[in-house]
Amino acid sequence: MTARADTPGGRVSVFSLLSLSLPVAMGYVPLGAVFGFLLVQAGAAWWIGPFMSVLVFAGAAQFMAVPLLAAGVPLIPIAVATLVINLRHIFYGLSLLQRAPANRWARGYLIWALTDETYSVITALPPTATTGQIVGVATLNHFWWILGTFIGTAVGARVSTVYTGIDFALAALFAVLVVEQWRATRTLVPIAVAVGAYFVASWVIPSQALAISIALCVIAGVLLARREAAPEAKI
Repeated sequence: MTARADTPGGRVSVFSLLSLSLPVAMGYVPLGAVFGFLLVQAGAAWWIGPFMSVLVFAGAAQFMAVPLLAAGVPLIPIAVATLVINLRHIFYGLSLLQRAPANRWARGYLIWALTDETYSVITALPPTATTGQIVGVATLNHFWWILGTFIGTAVGARVSTVYTGIDFALAALFAVLVVEQWRATRTLVPIAVAVGAYFVASWVIPSQALAISIALCVIAGVLLARREAAPEAKI
């Protein structure tokens, strides 16, 4: 079963996209369900969760919004907090400039749908990956999150028991993505750089350790890419 890409990349196998997106689905569906469940339990209408997942698609920010909405906090402060939480996506976008689709609609959607997990999957794709593959992975990941949210809102309206510990699926998801990326590249350099950058950032400015470590990783990635490209340019 195949689907045609929107650029001269030929046909993209739906099954190959599913295999790439499956690790993300295993985390997004239960996490989206937890978000939808908590949102309904906080008093929101069932449709607000799926609506947010379609238009916002920012897991951490959506979880943050649950208690704020329940407390009656205005939308503008919530939007500002969401922007701060997702500032790291600026660095993600910079490192994906060479992979950005030429089609402006595809590029716009990729910017909109870029998440930590989608970024991890895309960076593990080979350099020859087509627009159909890149956007297809982002679309499937977005779908899993919406599906999970819908399931959570449906269950939340009928179940009153709160199950703790389900949010550990997020940590498990990142662990799986790290393993998958290592299997694709067979190098521990990205992992070593990430761990080292986080320790440095935690020592310098603990409150901004995540943002600083991401910036350091992006800088290291750009420098390594230029170093690898330099010998090729001389040939």
